[in-house]
Amino acid sequence: MAVKFVGIDLDTDRDHCPTVWADAEAQEILLQGWKPTPETQADCEASSPANGSVPDSEAIVRIPARMIPMIREACDAIERARIR
Repeated sequence: MAVKFVGIDLDTDRDHCPTVWADAEAQEILLQGWKPTPETQADCEASSPANGSVPDSEAIVRIPARMIPMIREACDAIERARIR
C-alpha cells in the first residue's frame, strides 16, 4: 500500500486530528475524522439509499469543511496516478 499523507486539520490539538491520506495504488482516499453522534448517524442512515445501517466494516466520519483543500489534493493525487 503506497499511502501518502496529504494533510491534518490545522486547528488540531494533536490528540483529535482529522487527517487525509491518498493511496494511489489502491485508488482510495483515507480519512480520519470525528465519529458522528448517534443522532447524526441515524440521520445519515435514514437518508441513505443503502439497505440498513452502516455495517461494522464501514464508518461515517465528520471532517471539517476547512479541510476541503486537503481532500481535493488527495483526489488530485489519485487522478494523477490513474492517468499515468
